[in-house]
Amino acid sequence: MPETATLSSRAGPGGLMTLEIARQSVREAGADAPLATLLSWVQDYLMRGHADLGRPGAVCPFTRQAARLDTVRLGISDEHALDEDAAFALVRNGFGALDAIPSRAGMQHLRTVIIGFPDCDNSDGIAMLKRVQNRHKFYSLRRNRMIGLMHATSEAPGLWNSGFRPLRAPLPVIAIRHMVEHDAPFAARHPLLLLPYLARFPVTGSRRLIAHLRAGAE
Repeated sequence: MPETATLSSRAGPGGLMTLEIARQSVREAGADAPLATLLSWVQDYLMRGHADLGRPGAVCPFTRQAARLDTVRLGISDEHALDEDAAFALVRNGFGALDAIPSRAGMQHLRTVIIGFPDCDNSDGIAMLKRVQNRHKFYSLRRNRMIGLMHATSEAPGLWNSGFRPLRAPLPVIAIRHMVEHDAPFAARHPLLLLPYLARFPVTGSRRLIAHLRAGAE
């Protein structure tokens, strides 16, 4: 495994950019750059509502809140399907980069790292990124972090509308963020997440889980 891995982006720890620096880079590089695609997806999809979502609000309220606090960091990787070790090292470094994002007191949980992998936009590349995600599954749970993979052909159903595919993105993306109390629906769906979630939020998390399960039974 390589000891270091870098992102093909402008300044910042680990090669990650704030949203404002990303916007500046897109203005300089043009709308055809992979960063432009990633930025557009974050701003125009994740941070906005969708008719098929099944609830009001943004597709990803977490990202929308993080954007207001300037705790979103973006990057573009040039790894390919055969670069699993480099991609793994890059994602592993992303956990440290997440913790290094400056934030207001009490708002550290609203930090997120979003990395696009434009050269992995094929079946082999997506399979490689799934392996990288799986290799971080327990690593992330032990640290009360969430790691997600989004891509154009994702069939993961929505929590509020099973016909909606919320994890679809125009390029493969791996995102890392903090586990938050509002993750009860994810904890209810994924057994591995349930115990870390309840350990992190024993009282309020239990209440949210019960409320979610009751709502689903109605």
